Amino acid sequence: MRIGPFELANHLFVAPMAGVTDRPFRQLCKRLGAGYAVSEMVTSRRDLWDSLKTSRRANHEGEPGPIAVQIAGTDAPMMAEAAAYNIDRGAQIIDINMGCPAKKVCNKWAGSALMRDEAGALAIIEAVVAVCAPRGVPVTLKMRTGWCEAERNALALARAAESAGIAMLTVHGRTREQGYKGAAEYDTIAAVKAALTIPVVANGDIDTPAKARAVLDYTRADALMIGRAAQGRPWIFREIAHTLATGQELEAPATRDVRQWLIEHLHDHYSLYGEDTGVRSARKHIGWAVRALPGGETFRAAMNTLATCDAQLRAVATWFDELAEHHERLPVTNVAANDELLVQQA
Repeated sequence: MRIGPFELANHLFVAPMAGVTDRPFRQLCKRLGAGYAVSEMVTSRRDLWDSLKTSRRANHEGEPGPIAVQIAGTDAPMMAEAAAYNIDRGAQIIDINMGCPAKKVCNKWAGSALMRDEAGALAIIEAVVAVCAPRGVPVTLKMRTGWCEAERNALALARAAESAGIAMLTVHGRTREQGYKGAAEYDTIAAVKAALTIPVVANGDIDTPAKARAVLDYTRADALMIGRAAQGRPWIFREIAHTLATGQELEAPATRDVRQWLIEHLHDHYSLYGEDTGVRSARKHIGWAVRALPGGETFRAAMNTLATCDAQLRAVATWFDELAEHHERLPVTNVAANDELLVQQA
C-alpha cells in the first residue's frame, strides 16, 4: 500500500477524529497494528495557527512517518497556504477534510458541507495540489457519500478529485445528514473504487475483524480506515491484521498488557497537554478503555472526580491490577457488529 512515494506498513488506517487522534493516540494505534494515521483537522485560518490547540494538533514530535496532516476550511487560497504552513512544520502528506459532519464545521461550509458546492470543492483540491505537488507532497481527500440521501455525489466528486491530482481517497459510507446514525452503506464506496485508479479507502462501522473482511470483499477497497471502534480498543488494528492474514481470530489481549498500554498512553498524553488539561482530556480515553469491562462504569464515575494526573495513574493501575487477578485476559466485550447486515446488503 502506497501513498505517493510512501510505502505503508499495512492497509489499516486510523481515522482523523477531532479531540481524539492527537499524537499520543496516533502513536499508540501505530504500536498496536495501524499502518497509517492522520492528524486531527487543523484549521486553515492563519489567525488560529499560533493558538495552543492548533500547536498541539500539529505536534508530531517522535512520531514515525509518514506524517499526515488534515486541513479544513472553505477558501481555496487559505487552504493552499495552510498546506504549505504544515509542510514547513513536517507534514509529508496533506489530507483535505470534506467528511466532517459536525454542525460547527458545516455551518461554516467546511467539512462535508463542501460536497454541496462541487465547484468550490474542486477549487480547493486544485489549489492544495498546486502547492503540494512541486514539493513532492501527496494530497489525499476524505469525504462522505454526499450531503443527504437525495444528494449523493461522491462518485462525481471522486472522479473530479482524481483528475485534479488527489493521490488517495477515503469515503465514509454515510451522508452528512446521517452524521453517525444508522448503518454505513458500502455500495457507494464500491462504485467509487470501481471508477478510480488511485487507492480508495473504506470507512464506517468497521468494528470487528469479520466486518473488516466483509467490507474489503464487498467494496474491493485498497485499505480500511477505523475511527470510533479504536476508542478504548486501539489493539483492534492488530486483531484485524491477524484475521486478514490467517483467517483466525486473535485471542483477547492480556489484561496486564492493556494496563501497560494505557499507562504509557497516559504518560504521553500528560506530556503533551500538561497537568490541568491533561487530567481532564484523559478522562475520555480512560472511560473508553473500561466502559465495557466488569465494573467499568462504576470506576469511570469515580475516576472522573480525580483532579491530578498522579491520582489518575494510580487509580488506573490499581483497577487493572484487580481486574487482572480475576481475568488473565481482557474479558470479551460486547462490541457493536454489523457483519450480518453487510452480508444481507451484499
